[in-house]
Amino acid sequence: MRIARQQGAELVFDYSTPEWVDGVKQATGGRGADVIYDPVGGEIFELSTKCIAFGGRLLVVGFASGVIPSIQVNRVLLKNISIVGLHWGAYRLNDPAKIPEAMQALFEMYERGAVRPVVSSTYPLAEAAKALDEIASRRSVGKVVLVP
Repeated sequence: MRIARQQGAELVFDYSTPEWVDGVKQATGGRGADVIYDPVGGEIFELSTKCIAFGGRLLVVGFASGVIPSIQVNRVLLKNISIVGLHWGAYRLNDPAKIPEAMQALFEMYERGAVRPVVSSTYPLAEAAKALDEIASRRSVGKVVLVP
């Protein structure tokens, strides 16, 4: 949570505790979050649908928990929410022109200081197994870099 604050987050919630759903509701005056970014999946996806605002967007970008969630579609209907998936690799097959376009936009944001990538750790390529273990055990925050 410290890193999120360092990166500019005004409010942070620890998704490993069940209180985060009530925290989101309280922080938004009961309305819920307009956008929820979910790289975890599993139970976090399920709980996200309980604290998303009417008309909100739930962005699915991965399943770090190892559990692919499903949703009761009545929640989509009752809250009029959108669930949007982002599988970066699929752009290579379906819309490859988007990749350099997105990379250019990201580099411009970096040059302006609008984004500041967080590097959790750096490993020599020979220690790739250690790097993967750091990611799998969820000890990493941000990116883990392998140096050839």
